[in-house]
Amino acid sequence: MAPNIRELSPALEKIAREELNEDPTQIQQILDQFREWIRKSPHLRARTDDQFLISFLRCSKYSLEKAKQKLDMFYTIREHSPEFFGDRDPDKMNLREFMKISSMIPIPTTWSEGSPRVILARPGGYDPDKFKMEDVMKSFLLINDLLHEEDDQMIIAGQINIVDLKGATLAHFTSFTPQHMKKMTMMMQDASPFRLKAIHYVNVPSFFEKFFNIIRQFLNEKIRSRIYFHGNDFESLFKVIPKHILPKEYGGDGDSMDNITTYWENKIFANRQFLIDQTTKYGVDEKKRIGRPKNPESLFGIDGTFRKLEID
Repeated sequence: MAPNIRELSPALEKIAREELNEDPTQIQQILDQFREWIRKSPHLRARTDDQFLISFLRCSKYSLEKAKQKLDMFYTIREHSPEFFGDRDPDKMNLREFMKISSMIPIPTTWSEGSPRVILARPGGYDPDKFKMEDVMKSFLLINDLLHEEDDQMIIAGQINIVDLKGATLAHFTSFTPQHMKKMTMMMQDASPFRLKAIHYVNVPSFFEKFFNIIRQFLNEKIRSRIYFHGNDFESLFKVIPKHILPKEYGGDGDSMDNITTYWENKIFANRQFLIDQTTKYGVDEKKRIGRPKNPESLFGIDGTFRKLEID
């Protein structure tokens, strides 16, 4: 029986085969082994459809053990991060107002069939007296679930993040605790079905260096080696990411930020029940976990907030 997965473009099929160790003749057997492990893991309430599971195999380059660990962490972090995954009903999140800010959105165009998906983040775009960094992340994690469900390009070719810090002040970051930061880095490194290829920072304010030094302690060496700072020099960024794919506001040929954001806003509400289901139907029950149960302290055990920093 053939696996029930989407057919890939020739470019993505080549990457899957050469970079991710995908062998079409072995996919079904490995998926069946993956499902059997889930069935024998009483603490897991996990999706078991082929398309969902293959994303974890692909990001793990078909190491079944790594895929198991990643899927377990995918659900475990969600269970213990209510500030990001609790009550995900878009109708109750004041989401329409927040989405207008375009704080973190995927760019619809890529520069080739096999190039990574670009995510553009603009944390300085919202009023820190009205919204918090948690709101940015909670809204983007809704988008992230839709990318996970549909975007083979991002799953197979990876993602590149552009973080534009224009307008960012210390107030934008002080509500984000070290525990929040550890949760986000763990999601990115240990629980995400996406392969992060690079993070590019532009319009970097002077205070950000001390803030980033705290972020850095939570990152593994692979991610650290993929972080680049461009100061205010967009030309150096455009040497890596072709300018023409970016939105009009960045001098590119892409759609406007408003139009891209409206697209994702409408898509979130069109998939409202699906997004709610991802954390109400699925997760972990720590009482049923074989071995020592996990809890927020053992997973994220960090105290304090960035307000305690002395940043000039």
